[in-house]
Amino acid sequence: MGPDAALHYAAHTFGTKLDAEAWLIAQRRRIDAGTWTAVEPVAAPVLTLGEYAETWLERRDLRPTTARQYRHYLDSHILPTFAERPLADVTPTEVARWEATLRRDLAAAAAKTSRPDRTGSTAVAHAYALLRTIYRAAVREDLVSVSPCRVEGAGQARRAVEPVTLEPHELAALAAAIRSDLSALVLLAGWGALRLGELLELRRADVDLKAGTVRVVRQVQHLPHHEPVVGPPKTDAGRRTVHLPPHVVEALRVHLAKHAAPGPQGLLFHRDGAWWAPSTLRDKFRPAAAAIGKPALRVHGLRHSALTLAARTGATTAELMARAGHTSPQAALRYQHAAQTRDAEIAAALAVMASATVSLDAERIRRAEG
Repeated sequence: MGPDAALHYAAHTFGTKLDAEAWLIAQRRRIDAGTWTAVEPVAAPVLTLGEYAETWLERRDLRPTTARQYRHYLDSHILPTFAERPLADVTPTEVARWEATLRRDLAAAAAKTSRPDRTGSTAVAHAYALLRTIYRAAVREDLVSVSPCRVEGAGQARRAVEPVTLEPHELAALAAAIRSDLSALVLLAGWGALRLGELLELRRADVDLKAGTVRVVRQVQHLPHHEPVVGPPKTDAGRRTVHLPPHVVEALRVHLAKHAAPGPQGLLFHRDGAWWAPSTLRDKFRPAAAAIGKPALRVHGLRHSALTLAARTGATTAELMARAGHTSPQAALRYQHAAQTRDAEIAAALAVMASATVSLDAERIRRAEG
């Protein structure tokens, strides 16, 4: 209470009670000396979402490729809308409107390309997931009370089309249809379930023909406007040794003799000694996929085929996770469900065969009795 009978506050807070009491004593002395003047508190600077996002990103110990991806999503999709908004003022309605607008804009941009399987949904999901992660950190730091990221189903990519699953004879046909130096890649992806970045970074030393295995310890990532970056697999579970069927091992034996780059560290699949660019690889892949009647098939779809085939063998969830390098069972369960669906189809086909056999037996019995 000041000499004017009004309540006044300090211009700042204090680290300790002793500091606060010292300030009060100083104010009392000024009042007694007649030199006191009111000091209005200075409003604390408002923390914007853009400022917090930058701080959050700097504090994270990220792989270079992950840091670049986050930087891209921030600069391209999040900060243009939210950079100057106070962190604590962003509402669920704003986030929902932003997510819907981003989804619409990226879908419209994708529609102008020649890729019907591209809708921009993955970019939207990743951008939303990043914003949600940033706000979760802000909640933990008590900078906001609750997160405004509450869009149901956001953060998960929506498939434009279901992935194509190849049968074993179709994988063989695809391997025969593509150029010879990529034939083993098709078989390795379609039976071994490696990710594209893992395939493209395989070296001669990673192949053990005697054991019939490939060792996955690295991947290469290609980001727009950046040089390729080699790093560990996507997850810790991605470090694995994959056992292969004999026909794939034989294909690798031929490939090593004819196509792999020289030396233990020579790339298994290369273009003039360097990594295949994913876009160039896709250009070579599409005609082969069309040639076997599967124009919608994509390179990554071979991994889907491999895991579906593995699930049909009766592999457990843990076994599928280990083979695929997954860290959660959700993906493995999808392949097991697909395998169960296929098993039902097989049973239905067997029923047709059995019905025909039973009908034939019944006719034979009728004739014998007649």
